[in-house]
Amino acid sequence: MSKTFTLPALGEGIDFATVVELFVKPGDTIAEEQAIMSLETDKAQFELPSTMAGTIERVLVAVGDDVAIGQAVLAIAESGAPAAAPPPDAAETPQAAAEKAVPPAPAGPVAPGPALEKVKTPPRPPPPATNAAPEPPAAPAREERSPDAPRPGGSVAAAPSVRRLARELGVRLEDVAASLGSARVTASDVEAFKRSGGVRPAAEPPPVAGLLQPQPLPDFSRWGEIEIEDMSKIRRKTAENMARAWIEIPTVTHHDEADITKLERLRKRYAPRVKEAGGNLTWTAILLNVLAGALKRFPKLNASVDMAGHRIIYKKYVHIGVAVDTERGLLVPVIRDVDEKNVVELAKALHEMSEAARSRNITPEMMQGATFTITNLGGIGGVAFNPIVNPPQVAILGVSRSSTRPVWRDEKFEPRQILPLAVSYDHRIIDGAEAARFLRWVCEALEEPFLLDLEGQ
Repeated sequence: MSKTFTLPALGEGIDFATVVELFVKPGDTIAEEQAIMSLETDKAQFELPSTMAGTIERVLVAVGDDVAIGQAVLAIAESGAPAAAPPPDAAETPQAAAEKAVPPAPAGPVAPGPALEKVKTPPRPPPPATNAAPEPPAAPAREERSPDAPRPGGSVAAAPSVRRLARELGVRLEDVAASLGSARVTASDVEAFKRSGGVRPAAEPPPVAGLLQPQPLPDFSRWGEIEIEDMSKIRRKTAENMARAWIEIPTVTHHDEADITKLERLRKRYAPRVKEAGGNLTWTAILLNVLAGALKRFPKLNASVDMAGHRIIYKKYVHIGVAVDTERGLLVPVIRDVDEKNVVELAKALHEMSEAARSRNITPEMMQGATFTITNLGGIGGVAFNPIVNPPQVAILGVSRSSTRPVWRDEKFEPRQILPLAVSYDHRIIDGAEAARFLRWVCEALEEPFLLDLEGQ
């Protein structure tokens, strides 16, 4: 018996993924949980495991294809069942096999609908000119649109919880998307649309919106040799998010320093014990523990701002994203429920997440839901930097390299190890004094570890 394996849901807001590498071919026998292909989204690159066991009959996608959620990618004959059809010729490409698997288009015009919009692939180059008779005029080309523009046929990207909320409030997601000029709809969008009486007009684009539009570059090859490299999806999405954050969020960075001399001795003393448990007692792991207490004490830095609804959303959970440097660019896996883990548990979780990010085996779900971010460049160098807030978060902690300095203590200079820290914050909801108190609390917790036990998380 033959079955098709379809691309499963990859996370909220993810509609498709790009095939980076195929690990199977027609005739291969696979087992459940076996990796069948490598996929890339705008958030991560990872290996996709199969949920079926059997023999591959056809591979319905090719490297470079954009595959929509729910689209068939493999035809599999289950274990013990005869193959439904012989595998394609060895010379046949996966793309050709996929095209053969698609039924012929019906004669006559076809009404547009969501099914026709599932996959957006780059147009193919026109065939070379021949002496054959001219073909009938082609249908008008489909208008190019932004990924965030409303989709034809009423296709709206929304989480199941958002769709349920819309049904409960009697709101059509298509109307909300049209009012926003976006194909992505969130719960706050639905609620704001309902409060406005269902007639909220599309917002006027802010004057700075034009700054996000790419500007043409000169031909640099006029002045010398150049090399061009295409951006990966991850790099492209990072560039877009950082540009938007830089323009939309009024960001301020506050700097402070912590004397970590005492805690550094403790870290070196207990590092072997943590290593035996499967983790590394790094400063990032220690800071995760400290930040859990700080964010409970200063909840506004663990919040999000909803300007459309004029609200501040406070999160009762603490999920912290940790920036990881990889060969494909910056990835930010999320350590969940940081406030419920001790230092050893955080060190293990951080080690596992970092390894998954660097081995290209991190899923989009592992990179969603962060309420705060920490980025540590101390292992590379530098004395200070100003990190950019990653929306919808409102704050991020930057860590630079520690150094030994002479500090005046008890009527004499002493060598002390000093750690530079910086917190960048969204000035729309966080005032400078609050950010300064937050970072000073973090510094004092590093200088006097007993403070965490004294004041609790």
